[in-house]
Amino acid sequence: MKMEPLIKIKRLVLARKVLFTEKAEAEMAAEHLTRDIVYESIWNAPAINKTLRSRNPISGHRETLYVIKGLTFDGLAIYTKGKILSNYSATRY
Repeated sequence: MKMEPLIKIKRLVLARKVLFTEKAEAEMAAEHLTRDIVYESIWNAPAINKTLRSRNPISGHRETLYVIKGLTFDGLAIYTKGKILSNYSATRY
């Protein structure tokens, strides 16, 4: 059974199987966001807003990036962009 990408992402986030890039960590620090706040916004997101096709700058392989705009329980809007790693064991933001 093929799982919808948003469901797969939410399950990986729920299991805390998320890898953050250095850029994402820096952006979170600049905005005073914790990982839990980012997780919360993804859990609350009703849909994937955009799907992007790109090439990984390191490996050169094609990849699918998912843009998710979610809200925290306090109404804070957070924009995330990430991919599901090929073995589905983690997602990267």
